[in-house]
Amino acid sequence: MRIVLLGPPGAGKGTQAKKIVSAFSIPHISTGDIFRKNIAEKTELGLKAKQYLDSGQLVPDSLTIEICLKRLEQEDCANGFLLDGFPRNVAQAEALDEYLKSKDLKLDAAINIDVPEDLLIKRLTGRRVCPNCGASFNVETTPPKVEGICDFCSSQLVQRADDTIETVNQRLKVYKEQTQPIIEYYAKKGLLKNVDGSQDIEKVFEDICVILGRESK
Repeated sequence: MRIVLLGPPGAGKGTQAKKIVSAFSIPHISTGDIFRKNIAEKTELGLKAKQYLDSGQLVPDSLTIEICLKRLEQEDCANGFLLDGFPRNVAQAEALDEYLKSKDLKLDAAINIDVPEDLLIKRLTGRRVCPNCGASFNVETTPPKVEGICDFCSSQLVQRADDTIETVNQRLKVYKEQTQPIIEYYAKKGLLKNVDGSQDIEKVFEDICVILGRESK
């Protein structure tokens, strides 16, 4: 199973990605994870990417494509993968298509988790994280047992800088400009499958499994 997972910030891609890779026994290929791994291992590509990231710039398409396609060459991707964060624009989507075609492979689906903007804003600005153990909560959907306190280590929860209303609005604006065209790209290819991400987490996963031809457990 070869899947591209799409959706705006706050759509719940991370949660669904974990459930999908577990159900289908495929690796979760996250752009952020790939960058961090290459940087940690000080690979040539990782060091190049670090120069852009350290200066606050976006990693150029050519470098992102090279790093991500190199990851797909690894043995654990032989029977499929779930791509999360790549492709991020049409140029990257075209490069992925060319790569798969050269291997006589193709995508099974591009799953788009669709959530209304007002709900995305509520979810993102409501997120609270534990600076000590990394646990994540949401004042709207998954609140801690005691307001402002981590359930697991009793530390004071904080709001991340990128979860303020100003930053959230900017992130959604960038998503619309850069990533939404991919939705049209995959729709024209007949690969796009929309899922209502405003539903309960388990119902979203159930709908994804139906799309992929497997019952959720």
